[in-house]
Amino acid sequence: REVLAGLVAAEGRLVTADTLVADLWAEPGAGALGALRTFVAALRRATEPGRPPRTPPRLLVTQGPGYALRLPREAVDVQRFEDALAAARRPPHDVAALGEALAAWRAPAYADFPDAPWAQRERTRLEELRLEGVELRAGVLLDSDYDSYSDSYSDSGEGAGLVAALGEHVAEHPWREPAWGLLARALYRAGRRADALATLRRARAMLVEQLGLDPGPGLQRLETAMLNESASVGAAPRPWPGTGTRLGPRTTVDLARTLALAGGDALVSARRDRLGAVQAAERTGDVALTARVIGAYDVPAIWSRSDDPAQSRAVVAAAERTLAALGPEGPPDLRARLLATVAVESRGGDGDGSREWRRRQAAATSAAHAAEALARELGDPALLAFALNGVFMQSFARPGLAPRRDAIGAELVALADRHALPTSGILGRLVRLGSASALGQCERAAAHAAAAEELAAARESPLVPVLTAWSRARVLAERSAGPGGPSPAEAAGAYRSADAALAAAGMPGLHRGLLPLALLGLRLLHGRPAPTGPRLDWGPYLPWARPLVLLAQEDAAGARAALAAQPEPPRDHLQEALWCLTAHAATRLGESGAAARAAAALRPAAAEHAGAASGMLTLGPVRHYIEEAEAL
Repeated sequence: REVLAGLVAAEGRLVTADTLVADLWAEPGAGALGALRTFVAALRRATEPGRPPRTPPRLLVTQGPGYALRLPREAVDVQRFEDALAAARRPPHDVAALGEALAAWRAPAYADFPDAPWAQRERTRLEELRLEGVELRAGVLLDSDYDSYSDSYSDSGEGAGLVAALGEHVAEHPWREPAWGLLARALYRAGRRADALATLRRARAMLVEQLGLDPGPGLQRLETAMLNESASVGAAPRPWPGTGTRLGPRTTVDLARTLALAGGDALVSARRDRLGAVQAAERTGDVALTARVIGAYDVPAIWSRSDDPAQSRAVVAAAERTLAALGPEGPPDLRARLLATVAVESRGGDGDGSREWRRRQAAATSAAHAAEALARELGDPALLAFALNGVFMQSFARPGLAPRRDAIGAELVALADRHALPTSGILGRLVRLGSASALGQCERAAAHAAAAEELAAARESPLVPVLTAWSRARVLAERSAGPGGPSPAEAAGAYRSADAALAAAGMPGLHRGLLPLALLGLRLLHGRPAPTGPRLDWGPYLPWARPLVLLAQEDAAGARAALAAQPEPPRDHLQEALWCLTAHAATRLGESGAAARAAAALRPAAAEHAGAASGMLTLGPVRHYIEEAEAL
C-alpha cells in the first residue's frame, strides 16, 4: 500500500527503485529490492486483474530504473482537487467544482503513513492547498452576488452560512492571516461592521502578542478601508499575503537580526529567538507568514561551519517544508528568500561525507543558484545580496575556488555601494579579504580588512574587528618565515590574542579548534613538529592533525593508523589546509597512496596558500605540499 501511495503521489512521474526502497526501509536489507519487485507484481495484479498473461502492463509500468503509475487524472482524488483549484483561480473563477472537491476531503492526506518522510512532505503540501482552496472559494463568493451561490448562506440570513464556515476555519487555523481577512469581510458584507473590526483587532492582538509580528499589509489595508467605509472592502484579497513586503521593524525576527550583529550572548540569544519564531510561525499553518518569518533573517554569514548545526538543520527543514507548500507558483520573492536560507544554513563543514550529506549539499547548491536567478529577475538588491551570501556559502565544492569567491565578494561590495547596504558591504569585504589572502595578495587583503573595519565602526558591528585581528595574526605568521620578519613567538602571541577575543564572540563553529590549527601551521612554516600540549582542543580538525601529533610523539604506528582512518576533508574554508596536512603526514610516513590522493585534490589550488582562504591562518603555499607529495 505504501508503494502504491508513493507512486500515486508522484502523479505519473518516474520513481526509482532506490527511492522506493529507501522510503520503505530505514535500513534496507539484502532482500529489499526483491521484496519491492514482489509488491509491484501484486499491485499490477490488483490494478489490472483482467490483463492477459505476458502482456505489458498499462497502468503500473517499468520505466528506466524504476516505476511509474499512469492513471487518468479523474481517477485520483488529489489530481481532481488540484484541477478544481486551478479552475477556480482562473477567470471566471467557477468554484462549484472546488466546493465539491473540498466536501470530499475527509481526513489528512496519506494518513495511513504518519511517519514516512515522503508522505509528511506531500501531506504538508496538500494541506496548504486545501486551506488555500477554502480561502479561495470564500473570496470568490464574497466578490460575487450571494444570490448566485445559495450554498454560501443559511436560512437565518444572507451570508450567515459563509460567516459560520469562515468562523470555524479561523478557529481551526487561528494564525492564517488570509482567513481573518475573509471572516472580517464576510461580517462586513453581512452588515456586522463592529464585529468585522473586532475580528481584525483580535487578529492583530494574537500576531503581536504570540509572534511579535505586525499584521501583513493586506489586513492593515482592510482595517483602514472598513474604518473609512470604503468600497474597497469588497475587493478580492491578494492570494499570498506578505508578497513583496518586509516584516515590520518591531518583529521578533528583526530584533534577532539586530542582536545577531552584536555578537556574544546577544548572538546566542538571536539564534534561539529566531528558531522559536520559525517554529511558532509553522504552528500557525499560514505558509506565507512562515515564509516571511524564515526569510527575514538575512544576517550575513561568513563561516562555512555552523555555530549550531542542529538548529541549522531545523531551519533548513522548515524552509524546505515551506517551499514545498508554496509550490513553484508561489511568490518569487518569498521563494527566493527560502532558497537563500537553505543555501546559507547548509554549511559544508557540518557534514559527515555520507551519500545523504552529499545529496543535501547538492540540493543546497541548487537552491543557492535558484535564489540568485530569482533575485536577479526581481531586481531587488537586498534580496540579491542575501542570495549571493548563499552562493558564497556553497562555493567550497573543491579546493582552488578563491577567484570565484572574490567575484562574489566584489559584486556584494558593488551592490552595497550602489544601494546603501552596509552589512552586505562588510560581508563582501570579508569575502574578498579571504580570497586575497588565499591568493597571496597581502596588500589587497589588508585594504579589504581596513574597509570592513571602517564600515563596522559606522554600523557598530563589534564582530568584524574580532575577525580582522586573526587576519593580522596570519600576516605575522607568514612574515615570520621570511628574512627579517617577526619571531614565531610574536606570531603565536598574536594568534592567542585573536583567539581570546573570538572565544567571547558567540561563534563556536568558527572558534573551536582554530587556534591549535593556526599554531600547527606556524610550526610547519618553520619546519617544526606539531604542538602536543594536553590542553589543545583540536575540535573538528583532530582527524587531520592527529597523525602529525602522533609523529611528534614518535608514535609512527599510531600515526599510520590515524592517517588510514582519516576522512576526506569537509568542503569548507579550511579544506586546502586539511588536505595539506594529509599530504605532509603521508609524505613523512611514506604512504604514497594517501600522498597521491592529497596531491590530486590540491592541484586546482596550486597557486593558493593553505588555510588562507579563511583569512585567519596559513600553512604556507599549497604548491610546497603538492611537490612534497609528488616526490614520494
